[in-house]
Amino acid sequence: MRYSHGVAESNDWRVTITPSDPSKAEPARTSFGAHKVEDDLRRRLGGRIVVGAGDGRVFLYAGSENSAREAKRVATEVLGQEGITAETALDRWHPIEEAWEAADLALPATDAEREVEHQRLEAAETAESLASGDAQWEARAEFPTHREAVAMADKLRGEGRTVIRRWKFLVVGANNEDDAHELADHIRREAPSDARVRAEAAGLRLPFAPL
Repeated sequence: MRYSHGVAESNDWRVTITPSDPSKAEPARTSFGAHKVEDDLRRRLGGRIVVGAGDGRVFLYAGSENSAREAKRVATEVLGQEGITAETALDRWHPIEEAWEAADLALPATDAEREVEHQRLEAAETAESLASGDAQWEARAEFPTHREAVAMADKLRGEGRTVIRRWKFLVVGANNEDDAHELADHIRREAPSDARVRAEAAGLRLPFAPL
């Protein structure tokens, strides 16, 4: 993805512009980055807009709803001047889902609502792991010695877990984020105190964890 100059304080709001002709995405991005448009955006929004393009679309990132809505309005004007027809959508970043959601979708406001949303996300990640056969999350561990890594790998395999070992490193698949953190805690309890263990989204294609 390509971006224009300037950085928003936060990019929690996004305008997605999808030209009816995908080949018009780059000309549209260029138009938004043109000097006269940049000046207009800076004057109206204080420069808190980042412009990007990719996959036949243009993205305008903003730090607030008001800035995003104004950016959408300015973009519509520019598209009209350039004779580019396009659909526009306003989204905001969902911190629990870790995904872009429609701006009119209410975010969880209470601890109970956030917990329900979190559990829904965990269930979705597990379902994706089971459907694809690939773990969506993993626990990674680096041990001080090769011998300790081998011993932990053997122990985890004995528990029925899928483990990839590379010298002093282990990667163990998990079905969702909660499972990955629980697995990382489990490894920390069994590992030497100077082992480095963390949970993260899967970077390798690992079979899902059946436990």
